[in-house]
Amino acid sequence: MTGETVLITGASSGIGLELAKCFAADGCRLILAARNRPALEELAGSLRAKFKIETVVLPADLSLPNAPKEIFDSLTNQKISVDVLVNNAGFGLHGPFAMMPIQRELEIVKVNVMALTELTGLFLPEMVRKKGGGILNVGSLAGFVPGPNMAIYYATKAFVQSLSEALAEELAGTGVSVTVLCPGPTESNFGAVARGERTRLMQSGKMSAEIVARFGHFAFRNKKVVAIPGFRNQGLAFVTRLVPRKTVRKMVKRYNTLKD
Repeated sequence: MTGETVLITGASSGIGLELAKCFAADGCRLILAARNRPALEELAGSLRAKFKIETVVLPADLSLPNAPKEIFDSLTNQKISVDVLVNNAGFGLHGPFAMMPIQRELEIVKVNVMALTELTGLFLPEMVRKKGGGILNVGSLAGFVPGPNMAIYYATKAFVQSLSEALAEELAGTGVSVTVLCPGPTESNFGAVARGERTRLMQSGKMSAEIVARFGHFAFRNKKVVAIPGFRNQGLAFVTRLVPRKTVRKMVKRYNTLKD
């Protein structure tokens, strides 16, 4: 039983939901944030019943500019201090940049980059003052390479990767840790949001959200900075450093090509 308070964004499904289970098993009080209130309420109820923990539901749309501050103010007004921030909320969009609605692409930046950055900036100072706690950012294997046909998503995950590693080094010795979880293809509703009913021309094996979450939770608890689940994904991350960038771009473009 840790007694920590953990805020998890994007907690209603996929990796976020499985991370909530991991922290609930630690005995943490959970703040669950996402757009889907019914799904959050259902998750909160099941975790309360199973783990005998306190849960707080905070419906929020992080694509809206005021959402991060509203989350922070709501918790401050309730005198709830966050020990661990899990920035999991994020989404992508498949297709050539020039063909995608620019407002939708900007929403990806708002959720994946701006909301993550603002939440980190709001909650981190208190962690530093208390000399404890940490941040778990959910990045992606996509953060290691450019992503033709998913250019904005890959670029946002490169930002998350770089920011997380930089903060981890800045915070060394403060008692506050930062971990970036970098999964490859994962079984979740991500593809349905990004691609609709279409599928990739090239298929690849997917890890379960449960396995990815458990790996990330273990890495966070052990203060590992970069956590890449799966030997295959670890190998791909390593290989991208050795292969010419032109080749990497072409490989990723091929992978992100959808069937007609």
